[in-house]
Amino acid sequence: MRELVELMVKSLVDDPDQARVNEVAGESVIVYEVSVAEEDLGKVIGKGGRIANAMRTIVKAAATKTDKKATVEILS
Repeated sequence: MRELVELMVKSLVDDPDQARVNEVAGESVIVYEVSVAEEDLGKVIGKGGRIANAMRTIVKAAATKTDKKATVEILS
């Protein structure tokens, strides 16, 4: 699943080498922390947060196979 988030983020940004995805696993929730270059932050969040919400929806749908909850956090 981490690879899925990485693929989505790196395809959105201008500088894919700066994009990092960190997986933090809890008891019932997996959090994918995304960090990108400052100038690419708007591209990952999107207008009104649409792109970020779409990524969260995709990750939640993919996480149903593992019986855990998953979310994406975008770090500035």
